[in-house]
Amino acid sequence: MEKRILEYIEKYSMIQKDDKVLVALSGGPDSITLLHVLYRLKDDLGITLYAAHINHKLRGEEADEDERYVKEICSSINIPCYVKVADINVISKERGISSEMAGRDVRYDFFESLKKDLNINKVALAHNSNDRAETILMRIMRGTGIEGLAGIKPVRDNTYIRPILIISRKEIEDYCAINKLRPRIDKTNNEPIYARNKVRLELIPYIKENFNKDIINTLNRFSELMVRDNDYLEKISYEKFMKYVEINSKRDIIIHKEAFKEHDSIVTRIIRYSIEKLEGTLNNIEMTHISSIVSLSIQGTGKTVNLPHDITVSNVYGDIFIKKNSKKVIKKENLSSIINLKDYNEEELKGGININIPEFQMSLFIKLLNDDNISNLNLKGKSNCKYFDADKIKGDINIRYRKAGDKFIPYGMSGSKKLKDIFIDEKVPREQRDSVVLICFHNHIAWIEGYKVSELFKVEHKTKNILSITIERGESY
Repeated sequence: MEKRILEYIEKYSMIQKDDKVLVALSGGPDSITLLHVLYRLKDDLGITLYAAHINHKLRGEEADEDERYVKEICSSINIPCYVKVADINVISKERGISSEMAGRDVRYDFFESLKKDLNINKVALAHNSNDRAETILMRIMRGTGIEGLAGIKPVRDNTYIRPILIISRKEIEDYCAINKLRPRIDKTNNEPIYARNKVRLELIPYIKENFNKDIINTLNRFSELMVRDNDYLEKISYEKFMKYVEINSKRDIIIHKEAFKEHDSIVTRIIRYSIEKLEGTLNNIEMTHISSIVSLSIQGTGKTVNLPHDITVSNVYGDIFIKKNSKKVIKKENLSSIINLKDYNEEELKGGININIPEFQMSLFIKLLNDDNISNLNLKGKSNCKYFDADKIKGDINIRYRKAGDKFIPYGMSGSKKLKDIFIDEKVPREQRDSVVLICFHNHIAWIEGYKVSELFKVEHKTKNILSITIERGESY
């Protein structure tokens, strides 16, 4: 296995002699295997190793045990270990983002600070071939292009490397057993409560049993082909970007009309590069946004479309102007997103629809079920999926934050309570209350995310049609 990893490192030029390599170390089987392998290869590679661990404070004493374990492992092989403690739940509420996104931000901020302080050349991440296969399946289900089908890349930004991306989870478990490594196990990875966990625990085993027992390797071979093809397209597209795009300032980019005569695959990439150049990220930019700009290019001058991040795109005599507007502060109480279920037919709802909601950095998976499913539903658990009597729902679904005077009828009660009082009863910190998402049916609060559902829309024995709503965030989003 170590030989395969070394060949993979060399294939993608992940590491050069004298590099300082920082290993992202959670303490789980993947990262412990990565550290152990790189430690054994460090003389052959001519590198210096460091480790970084973040205690996210998400699993109480378990998280503290992870930290102690990581420190002991690094001490035993004389690897400097840098630890950061960050309460991810508090940070996510303060920033108004999901805990997954907050965790990712904290991790990469920590890595970047260590890179600067220690002159780190590479940061090694412990994604394996199963992770890559799961990512591809998730992206296929949500809709993606060639870049998305490439899955997790071996190297990103010439800094972040994934040396064990060709190694399966089973091989990693066997490696840990053979080498008497005793990694920490995060039990939540074995609970089907998130979209990725469901893919790992339910979908992939089903595919293996019924369609292709070698699906992990199949998807990874497919991913390698997509990486190759996408790299070529990206190279050509960037050359066209430099030819057709004029960058006037940090708030103003022009795509000249000649660009739109290129092949569609080139045009979409030119648009993506332009937005990323302006905003610094493509977060919340979907294919629908890209398509709207392509459509705008063939409309008359003066037409505009609005994108996330306060970006306005205009057609000016065929040229496309992409402009960053002055930042407008929108109060959370005025932020909302409306979903009209009448936009979808019954067949679509029964198949399940995924709706991206960038304003709240999440997506909703909505599915219509019949009463045959009632006995299998967890109606009271504190999961990210809730069930409602579809026939009681009148009007739109409204996603918003709290407003002054909000009232709510909790499950099992006949009278309403002030939302403020419910937050007090649930011991929700005052500074977090403005960031709790509310799922409303018309003007009635149906679900206080993370806390309670309403009596008004509860599923009963006489319920005929059930609407399931799942909130997904982070990578799932």
